[in-house]
Amino acid sequence: MPNPADVPAPAGGPPPRSLVSRLASLAAGGGVRVILVVLAVVWLLPTAGLFASSFRDSRDIASTGWWEVLTDFDQLTWQNYDALINNDNFTSSIWTSVAITVPSTIAVVVLGALAAYAFAWLDFPGRDWCFLLVVALLVVPVQVALIPVARLFNSLGIFETTLGVVIFHTAFGLPFAVFLLRNFFAEIPRELLEAARLDGAGELRLFTRVVLPLGGPAIAALAIFQFMWVWNDMLVALIFSDSGSPPMTVALQQEMRQFGSNFDVLAPGAFLTMLIPLAIFFAFQRQFVSGVMAGAVK
Repeated sequence: MPNPADVPAPAGGPPPRSLVSRLASLAAGGGVRVILVVLAVVWLLPTAGLFASSFRDSRDIASTGWWEVLTDFDQLTWQNYDALINNDNFTSSIWTSVAITVPSTIAVVVLGALAAYAFAWLDFPGRDWCFLLVVALLVVPVQVALIPVARLFNSLGIFETTLGVVIFHTAFGLPFAVFLLRNFFAEIPRELLEAARLDGAGELRLFTRVVLPLGGPAIAALAIFQFMWVWNDMLVALIFSDSGSPPMTVALQQEMRQFGSNFDVLAPGAFLTMLIPLAIFFAFQRQFVSGVMAGAVK
């Protein structure tokens, strides 16, 4: 008796499905969605634990796990956030983080967009070599530049100042900004720019009225990336910022170094530090996804 697997399919029936098509059908079904939901829940568990711990007393944190809140709501308290908000050092660190992050993001976006437009649509000697140099700067690690830049800033009198931190983040954020925006601006149809030039538009007007509106998704994605990198940075801020008025990441690190086990202060502080980037990401989520996917759909 022949093996059923060796019997060819009927001439009028569908061809046998390959392994790739079976996997694609499985991915389109509900099984993979359930797996993705489970992975997302597991990924968010540390954040949920941090959020729950931020509302618990230090004695409860030391004695039981954060999941005890699910069965004992009496552990929840606002005292941690009250103590943190009334802490002058922490509130000052919030404004320091804003004073560092906002100018660094704006400078990177503005200077990066101008340089990207020049590399994409202006002809000048050595343009391609200069762009390759910018791309090569992407592989330079921040740690290599800490000591020479610290010496340079010290000689200029901007070491341990907010201005020094802003300049450092701007300088190291520009290569990625130029690389990202240049590739996006280069995809703009040349006919559109030529038509604007025929209408009498100069380079500045062309940049502000045509290129920037079309590059809005990529610029939004760049701004979100830069904001998160600078806001969550601790290494550069620890070295170059003012020790008397550090940003939030350094302030939390100092709290841990001084007291060690005061998780009732560290948990709400860490959650507030994470809350602002999350709010900005969800506010500009549509622009961020459009900017990230722009290169794939062109």
